[in-house]
Amino acid sequence: MGITLYALEGCPYCEKVHDALQEHGIDYETEWTAALHSERNEVKRVSGSRTVPVIVDEERGVTMSESANILDYVEKTLAAES
Repeated sequence: MGITLYALEGCPYCEKVHDALQEHGIDYETEWTAALHSERNEVKRVSGSRTVPVIVDEERGVTMSESANILDYVEKTLAAES
C-alpha cells in the first residue's frame, strides 16, 4: 500500500489524521506504535523521531510528522488527487 500512518491508540492528534484520511476516502494502512517513546524504534527509523502521528507516502516519497502538517498534506495533496 502506498500510504502508511504510524499512530498510537487513543492519541487525539492521530485520530484527527485518521478522520481526515477516511473523510476523503483515502486508502491507507495503520501501523500501531508502542505507548512508550523508548519502544517506538520503527517510527524513529522512518521519521527520525519517536513522536506520532507520522505519515509515509511511498508513491510520492514523502515522510511527515506533526498532525497539522499532515492534515494540510492530506487536504492539499491527497484529497485533491483522489
